[in-house]
Amino acid sequence: MKEILAIIAAYNALNTSTTKAALATVVRVEGSSYRRTGARMLILDNGQWVGGISGGCLEGDALRRARLAIAQSKPTLVTYDTTEDDDYQIGVGLGCNGVIDVLISPLHPDHPNPLDCLKTCLADARKTHVLLTLTSFTGSFGDLQRGDMIRYDGPDSLLALGDAELTAPIEQKIQQYISKGKSAPFAFELSNGQSLELFIEVLLPVPHLILMGQQYDVLPLVRMSNELGWMATVVANPQKVTQTLFAEAHAIVAPDAFASIPIDQQTAVILMAHDFKTDKNNLPRVLTTDVPFVGMLGPRVRAERIFNELSDEGRFDGETDRIHAPIGLDIGAATPEEIALSIVAEVRAFLSHRSGTALRHRAAPIHERE
Repeated sequence: MKEILAIIAAYNALNTSTTKAALATVVRVEGSSYRRTGARMLILDNGQWVGGISGGCLEGDALRRARLAIAQSKPTLVTYDTTEDDDYQIGVGLGCNGVIDVLISPLHPDHPNPLDCLKTCLADARKTHVLLTLTSFTGSFGDLQRGDMIRYDGPDSLLALGDAELTAPIEQKIQQYISKGKSAPFAFELSNGQSLELFIEVLLPVPHLILMGQQYDVLPLVRMSNELGWMATVVANPQKVTQTLFAEAHAIVAPDAFASIPIDQQTAVILMAHDFKTDKNNLPRVLTTDVPFVGMLGPRVRAERIFNELSDEGRFDGETDRIHAPIGLDIGAATPEEIALSIVAEVRAFLSHRSGTALRHRAAPIHERE
């Protein structure tokens, strides 16, 4: 989402009467690649760009092809194959051993374009959005052309494709992709001989950290969250929060208003008050929510003491599946900044359904679930 925001901001600032633009989107990946499906790059005809579709090897060629697409006012689908030992193939020197399809769509300010559709998703950042981009087809599908994007808001959204036969299979594929949190192409052939390929993109809400505390180690977590494009809400007495933290956090919420904070499956709550009584009283409140991840700073013995005391008081039923205590990956973190890195890494691993171990120990490709 951070990349999308940067691209939209750059396009909004563009003088479209003097500078033309195109949007390059990775719509299919087979094998290995630096970026995955959904990676984007806003390309200007003056040679500048925002975002990226690779580690730097494809951007120059994409610029050349984008200029051609802009001049012809016609979207184009480009395939980069780094599996072939061909000196003329762009990107082969990387040894990535993958095939990447990139859709390059000229952007017309006086016609609906993919950025217009992406903008509508920003209005509700805590919702899972599904976008459908027509990448190739034979026949006719309503008024849609290659590169057009529609936002899925239910079965009626698919009426734009102009064929009721598509509704059931696309619905099924969308739900499958949502459950896996993945974006991928989907090809379908109709009974009348027509065919189409869609890029089905699932945009999950960005991770949301709810930090319960106001000590000096909260700020590095907020700053790291901002750098990643995440959200960070601090739960603390506003009178005890520094002006710097006020300026950098997404929101400052008083403890008695904790219940007003929206919580979804991309949310993590971290108890970091550095006060035993405060963390102890906060834990039962947090566990009454549906938050999937609850982290606690401090040694294991401190967490076990909180569990035992709450159990004796009848305020804890022994549920520890959601509790990560001590929070963080074992990277030898010592400073507040390193601890923040350790915490963010564990949250990212959890939300991605990963173990957080070294990639060299993985049997599966690095971008796939095992």
